[in-house]
This record gives sequence, structure tokens and C-alpha cells, in this order.
Amino acid sequence: MPTVPHIEKHFTASDTVRDIVIGMSDGLTVPFALAAGISGAGVGTAIIVTAGLAEIAAGSIAMGLGGYMAARTDAEHYNAEVARETSETEQVPEKEKAEVAGYFRAYGLDEAQIEGLVQKLAANRKNWVDFMMRYELGLEAPDPKRALISAMTIAFSYIAGGLIPLSPYMLLKDINSALWGSVVLTMLALFCFGYAKGRFTGLNALRSGLQTVLVGGLAAGVAFLLARLLG
Repeated sequence: MPTVPHIEKHFTASDTVRDIVIGMSDGLTVPFALAAGISGAGVGTAIIVTAGLAEIAAGSIAMGLGGYMAARTDAEHYNAEVARETSETEQVPEKEKAEVAGYFRAYGLDEAQIEGLVQKLAANRKNWVDFMMRYELGLEAPDPKRALISAMTIAFSYIAGGLIPLSPYMLLKDINSALWGSVVLTMLALFCFGYAKGRFTGLNALRSGLQTVLVGGLAAGVAFLLARLLG
């Protein structure tokens, strides 16, 4: 009887999804609150669109730079820890070997097996340091292009999200119609965004969509009320 090949499917783009979530969620809520907040000031839709586009430009740059600096900080931290672990394997190798043995011992290996594995691992310093980075510190080597990719992903996600609540003001002249159109589009976009996020990450897609509407709608509502009160 032929065996059925076992194919494992794992989602491995969690960093990218996180960046999209960060950019898109802020892009959907902040421009929406800004446009809705000033819609009651008696100004025309052209002014709202201009203010909204200016906010999207500034927000995308600020968010992108924040993502870039965060990724750079992660890379610098990783490199600093690699240098420290490398130094420890050179200066206190027996202590580091004992730590390695402890990790293998936790998996139920006997001492003879552990001794061979430790010596084999310690024979290659790069692999030794990599093992300590993963199992002692829980750190993975970052992608050297990660900072730029993160910045661009967050920035463009913010722009994409921000244009959704602003688009009714671009298409409609009546302020009230544009406001309600913005509300409907923003809530629909939040649901679709949450649904897609759930599908990609293996979560319940419908629940993820509803949760995103709830959280994003609450954030947008609070931001809208603050904008109205302060405006």
C-alpha cells in the first residue's frame, strides 16, 4: 500500500504580518479619526482631503522610521550577544559546555550521549555559539535586510490603510455622506483585514475579523471622540 507523503504547512512570515498589522491598523484608524473629527467644522471636503493626505504622508514616514529603528536595534542586540557568547566560549569553555550538557540532559539523553554531542558541538565554534544563541537566549539571526523591509512594509501598509477612510471624502461633496461612507468602509476594511490575517496565521478567520472590527472600531471611535472634543 503506497504511503501518503506527509506535508507540513507552517506559516513563517510572522514578522511581515506583524508589520502589516502595525501599519494597516494605524492607517485605518488615525486618518479616519482626523477626517471625521474635522468634518463638523464646516469646512469643505477638499480641506479634509488635504489634511488627511498630509497626515498619511507624515504618519507613514514616522511609522516606517519607527519600524526601521526597531529592526536595527534587534540586529545590534543580536550582534552584541554573539560577541559576548563567542567571548565566553573562549574564556570559560567548560562552563559553556556544562550549559550545553544541561540542555541535552533536559531531553532525557544519557551522559555518554551528552558527552559526545557536547564535544562534537564545541569542535565548531560558530555552531557552538549559534546553539547558545538559540537555546540559552532564544535569539535567531536577523535578516540583514529586515530593517529596510520592515520600514517599507509598515509605511506602505499605513498609506493603504489611510486611503480607505479618506476615499469617500475624495468622491463625495456632502460632508455627512462622506462621513458615513468613511465609517462603513473603515469597518468593512477592518473586518476584511482581520479575516485575512486569521487565514494567513492559521487562526479562526471569522473570529479574527470580528475581533479586528471590535478593537479597531473602538480605537477609531475613541480617536474620533477626542478629535471632536478637542476640535
